[in-house]
Amino acid sequence: MQAARTIAKSLLATQAVTLNPEQPYTWASGLRSPIYCDNRVTLSSPQDRKLITEEFVKLIHQKYPDVEAIAGVATAGIPQATSVADKLNLPLVYVRPEAKDHGRKNQIEGNLKAGQKVVVIEDLISTGGSSIKAAQALEEAGAKVLSLLAVFSYGLPKAEANFKAANIPYEALSNYDVLIEEAASSGYVTAAQQETLRDWRKDPQSWSDRFTAQV
Repeated sequence: MQAARTIAKSLLATQAVTLNPEQPYTWASGLRSPIYCDNRVTLSSPQDRKLITEEFVKLIHQKYPDVEAIAGVATAGIPQATSVADKLNLPLVYVRPEAKDHGRKNQIEGNLKAGQKVVVIEDLISTGGSSIKAAQALEEAGAKVLSLLAVFSYGLPKAEANFKAANIPYEALSNYDVLIEEAASSGYVTAAQQETLRDWRKDPQSWSDRFTAQV
């Protein structure tokens, strides 16, 4: 739990995660949300970049000591995966959303061996769709996916259901509940705003629809 709080503080301090319950962000899907996460911002801070790498490495040592390769999910997961692979002195591959339509038409870049035990690194889990797709591509190529690890997760019920259906373990260094608690304790949001943030997480689509109807 302490590690999750430390990561949450880092994400808020670097503005990799920003909160705005009164003027929600519009996601690419069209969903209105009081939270926006862009963990790529942390790459510009050596201190925060190192913190995230070290926490990934600790988690892998503790839970997946038999890992044989690290895979990054393109694009935002690639730099995180590269740092982790360097620390662990392991092979690195990365997974594209789709196979290329030219050249060797690869979806997985790098040398992946059949049967290799892989930990997948992602930057963010929302519904889990792109993360699961990457993990499945690795398994179809003959790898054994031990788990998918992300910097941050919104903790949406839909993600939980999707990962369970795909039978893929996953875990995040920090999550939505921890982050909004940290935001409230630090004065970033008020108690009322914290309740609004909690309400969004229960049903993002309904929350978004209600907000859109009000404006």
